[in-house]
Amino acid sequence: MKSINRLKATQDFALAIKKGKAYRNESFTVHLVKNECEHVRVGISVSAKLTNAVNRNRIKRQVRAMCDELIKYNEYALDIVIIIRKPYMSKSFDDNKQNLKLLLNIR
Repeated sequence: MKSINRLKATQDFALAIKKGKAYRNESFTVHLVKNECEHVRVGISVSAKLTNAVNRNRIKRQVRAMCDELIKYNEYALDIVIIIRKPYMSKSFDDNKQNLKLLLNIR
């Protein structure tokens, strides 16, 4: 995922969560909101309650890899916030990827 496609600012996360449409399944909560950019920006949130810093960063790398395969960054003007839920930890990469694909295809 390129740096231009990452959602970094706290206020952007807050806006997407407050104003965006939320979709949930057992592994993820996804908030989608339109933005003024001409491309998709993705933010990933993993709670410190789930695991330690090393595993949180591993999870974020995995989700970024999933997003690279599932999202066409230049087709939409969206901000997407992906929040990882606890059952993510007990599922395989492929199961989690399928769960994310289902949520991203809803829009």
